[in-house]
Amino acid sequence: MFAVLLGVGALVIGSPAPATAAPDPHLDQLADAADTPALSWADCSEGFSCAMARVPLDYHHPRDAQIDLAVIKLPATDPDRRIGTLFVNFGGPGPSGVDRLRERAQWPWLFSAELRARFDLVSWDPRSVARSAPTSCFSSPEEQSEYLASFPGIPTDPRDEPEFFARSADIAARCGEHAGPILNHASTANTARDLDLLRRAVGDDALTYHGISYGTQLGAIYANMFPGRVRAMAFDGSLDFAGNVSGDLPLDTRQGVADAMAETFEAFLRDCAAAGPRCAFGEGDPKLKWIAVAERARIAPIVVDGEPLTYQQIVTAAGSLARPEFYPDLAALLQKLFNAATALPPALVPDADFPEEPVDNRVEAFYSIQCADSAVPTDPAVYSRVAAIEDVRVPWFGRTAVFNATPCAFWPASDADRYTGPWNRPTAAPILVLNSRFDPATPLHGAYAGAAQLADARVVVVEGAGHSTMYVASTCAERVKRDYLFTGELPPEGTGCDIDRSPFD
Repeated sequence: MFAVLLGVGALVIGSPAPATAAPDPHLDQLADAADTPALSWADCSEGFSCAMARVPLDYHHPRDAQIDLAVIKLPATDPDRRIGTLFVNFGGPGPSGVDRLRERAQWPWLFSAELRARFDLVSWDPRSVARSAPTSCFSSPEEQSEYLASFPGIPTDPRDEPEFFARSADIAARCGEHAGPILNHASTANTARDLDLLRRAVGDDALTYHGISYGTQLGAIYANMFPGRVRAMAFDGSLDFAGNVSGDLPLDTRQGVADAMAETFEAFLRDCAAAGPRCAFGEGDPKLKWIAVAERARIAPIVVDGEPLTYQQIVTAAGSLARPEFYPDLAALLQKLFNAATALPPALVPDADFPEEPVDNRVEAFYSIQCADSAVPTDPAVYSRVAAIEDVRVPWFGRTAVFNATPCAFWPASDADRYTGPWNRPTAAPILVLNSRFDPATPLHGAYAGAAQLADARVVVVEGAGHSTMYVASTCAERVKRDYLFTGELPPEGTGCDIDRSPFD
């Protein structure tokens, strides 16, 4: 839809007059020197409007090459009571914000009718993502699809690590060869500058923002680059911001993701046991049954419905806990695995191929953004050593967190604008942080750590399992978020929320 408006992700040259702003040591002068994009909204079906926003590729040279960002809007349903624009980043980094707003704007536990009445909802494909100067590491979609489908999974045996390191270095080299200049300008700091230009483009004096998962990192960086322009910011499934950008351990290990996956899986097993016959894996002791499945799969793949599932694939499935709505499906799969593992003798069969990735650029975009933002170990021996430790410390899930960002160890580009702090500049409004009690991707302790790094923030815990209130339905949490976004005032100290229902109800 965007190609018919202004063209997709093109580099162009523009020279309109810059916006002006009073000097302020706590404002990003590079963004203030750039031009405000002109948004020519056009209907793009189902009540949404779409536009392209032209921003500098390099904010140090705002008159030179420009890129186009794809933007989508769902207008407020009660214009007479409209407060302004609520910008939403759904996380990743890598997935399309345009597509996600189109898919999720009507989810009532995420955006209630009351919230949609008062705000235009706006999201966008950040730079390097989807329609917005996308990072491309392959010569064709067919090459990309074939390459990613054959990419090895997380090495579950040290003997598999050399191949994984070699392939991680290879995808990094391919991105360096094919991606072009966006690779040196993909940092979240530059996306924060883009967001400030979008805020200006819609005419809001200050930013109202809802950031989910990685979107909380973007929000924290914006809040510290433009602290006086914060009207209200709700962080949902929050990161440890300082830990995300630097540390001696691999990225997800220092964020505690393995522990979070293990804790969330334990919560899944408890909920399943409590649900009894409503959970397919609930009969007997789900924890003991899981141990039987996992240890049997270490010997050889388990065949279910004619498909051999490897230990790696089974642990990956067990750790896929972001969305509670899929917990019944996971329980059914685990029961099938248990039945097969206990009814049949081990059969040595070849490993199954990885599922084919969709032909989009979210993998490349993830690395182009995350590798620009985060310092990671560059010696493969560090990953091997940490993996051995984590495998013992956090059974089944320890290795999962070690290797997630391994291509960053070989990344061929860097962004000089990478943001590393400070994180505690006083903001014009306090920041609300929501987090599930058991979140497999953004653990609660990380949310507390990130909130403590900010100048003025408060954590509200949602008593459920899953990744953010985007997936963990809580009418209470939506109301807390909505009231805060309306007023800019935090809920009382000690506020907490329950979930609406068990995943097995």
